[in-house]
Amino acid sequence: MPSKDDEDEQIVALERVEISDDEDDDFDYGATAADEDFDDADDDDEDLDRALASLKNEGITKDGPALAPRSTTQVRPAVVDDFIRNFMIKVGMTRALDAFNTEWYELQAKGKLTEEDIGVVPDIYLRNQALDEQVKNLRVQIGKMEEITAKAQGTWDKFRKERDFHRMHHKRVVQEKRKLVADIKKLKTHYEGYEPTLEALKNKYELAMKEKMLMRLERDRMASRVEGLEAQIRALEGAPQPVQERPKRPKRKGGDGTIPPDGAENPYINVEFEPPQIERFQLSKTFKGHQNSVACLAFHPKKPILATVSDDETWKLWSLPTGDLIMSGEGHRSWLSGVDFHPSGTHLATSSGDNTVKLWNFQTASCVATFQDHSQAVWDTAFHYTGDFLASSSMDHTAKLWDLSTNKCRQTFRGHVDSINSVCFQPFTNNICTGAGDKTVSLWDIRSGLCLQTFYGHMNSCNHVAFNLRGDTIASCDSDGIIKLWDVRMVAERDTLQMGPHPINKCEFDRSGNALAAASDDGQVKVFNLQQGDNVNKEDKALKGHEDAVQTVLWDPTGQYLVSGGSDCTFRIWSA
Repeated sequence: MPSKDDEDEQIVALERVEISDDEDDDFDYGATAADEDFDDADDDDEDLDRALASLKNEGITKDGPALAPRSTTQVRPAVVDDFIRNFMIKVGMTRALDAFNTEWYELQAKGKLTEEDIGVVPDIYLRNQALDEQVKNLRVQIGKMEEITAKAQGTWDKFRKERDFHRMHHKRVVQEKRKLVADIKKLKTHYEGYEPTLEALKNKYELAMKEKMLMRLERDRMASRVEGLEAQIRALEGAPQPVQERPKRPKRKGGDGTIPPDGAENPYINVEFEPPQIERFQLSKTFKGHQNSVACLAFHPKKPILATVSDDETWKLWSLPTGDLIMSGEGHRSWLSGVDFHPSGTHLATSSGDNTVKLWNFQTASCVATFQDHSQAVWDTAFHYTGDFLASSSMDHTAKLWDLSTNKCRQTFRGHVDSINSVCFQPFTNNICTGAGDKTVSLWDIRSGLCLQTFYGHMNSCNHVAFNLRGDTIASCDSDGIIKLWDVRMVAERDTLQMGPHPINKCEFDRSGNALAAASDDGQVKVFNLQQGDNVNKEDKALKGHEDAVQTVLWDPTGQYLVSGGSDCTFRIWSA
């Protein structure tokens, strides 16, 4: 830094003085005599040059005072002691700094420090210090860059592995595709080799059928001629002609059952039944006949007999209203889930978690058929109104139609994408209704195996479906405690009944179609009066008595009482 003396030397101070002729002062101005030597031109020139040089040296020009020269700042190198102090302050060596100052000033006072010792720090050290700070900053930046580089390397390795995986998967898919294309070509070539033979066999079959038909016609013609000739002979002989008996049609043995045509008359279509007085219903009797939960109920079509199936792998027949045990059956290897009586009352069908449906004969008191085509547990089963067919629904996402003439699967219904929990026939038709875990209710034609209609609206798994006797309304319940009524003819939702939040396991119409009972998971049986459009039995008036969840509910065919079964191993009778 420049010293104060240097600054004083560089600053030039000027004083401006104005002299006016009009100003009065105490001086007496008089004329002076001209000096003879003043006229000398050479002297004048020399005096002028000296005056100009003097003014120039003093910073004054002929145009006015000159500007003062700008001061310059010079950076003087730090002395040794300041350099050391700054270093110690920078690194925080306060105690060393105190010791250094004490000893330094002591030596300086004693005069033991020479000018060479306390001189300035060479520029190379200052430069090294600046470079050292720059190196530290660069190292910090390099560390950050290394972290970013490591993350980028990890991301790149991940993307490269994914790319290699997808590339390998693509190659495998291409190889499989080529293999499949080659196999299809081989099968096509193989099939083309059999086409002439199949065509020839088809022609032979058609020719044989024509010949058979012609032979039958010829046989019938010859039989007619023989009968005519015999009649003429008897007439000529005068003998009385015998009465010809009409031959009886032999029973079908081993052939497929015949599905009746559509248009069967529903005897209940125009019948009006008196609705039950559900507001007066209360618990009448309780029966405990199983060792585990009662899963399903079914009434005999002609007698006051109730069939129950349970998780204890047995089914039982009870005489109502006394509750006497009539018959018990065992044979399934897992829990039972569904039961239904044959329309004639001679057989009983049961479905089970062992993937089978069994047909029981009361006369022989034994199992006469076992259907095993389902690959998972069977949830429900139902008879066709003719008694020749049996429908079942399973956890394997399918429903099946069993032909009881051959004891084989006649049709498989595919379309649901989750377990089919319930199946029932539309009364006196060839249609079945299914409710599934995919939240849909579907109507199927058993002849074609095609889905006729699908009803959408449930927000959770559909647990059960049921028709009224007229067959124009479907009731379906789900795991959200909601029951929906569907109009079959309009293919639309008719009403929604809220019973939540507990799941509804089953729902059933009474014979009048105006009362609907529901088995709830909260241990109550809830009943709706559909004429009023209101739940007559509110939460505080619901049919209470079960000690656990109610699994099934069923109306008596006469409409006099209601039966329910639950997880408390009991079935109970409710009546007015």
